[in-house]
Amino acid sequence: MTAAITVSERAARRIGQILSKEGEGAKLRISVEGGGCSGFQYKFDVDHTQADDDLVIERDNAVVLVDPASVPFLAGSEVDFVDDLIGASFRVVNPNATASCGCGTSFSI
Repeated sequence: MTAAITVSERAARRIGQILSKEGEGAKLRISVEGGGCSGFQYKFDVDHTQADDDLVIERDNAVVLVDPASVPFLAGSEVDFVDDLIGASFRVVNPNATASCGCGTSFSI
């Protein structure tokens, strides 16, 4: 059984703002790809196409898609949005990651 992937209130608010400017049917796609300085990296894209086997996470006006290959890497994670001195960005709080880089977009398991 796969643990849920959640979206924080801050992330949902920001995703909703982004998607409202992207046209009807826009969704945020989060995927995990090989690469990055720690082995894997998170990828964030706006997508208008939803596959039948995508995991769909909805909160407020935010719709997030995760492809089936990425779900095991993200199981139990929370997608958050932070705006600090370093800058504004989405962050994935991933309990599966054993190490990550300073930018927070690359990780290893």
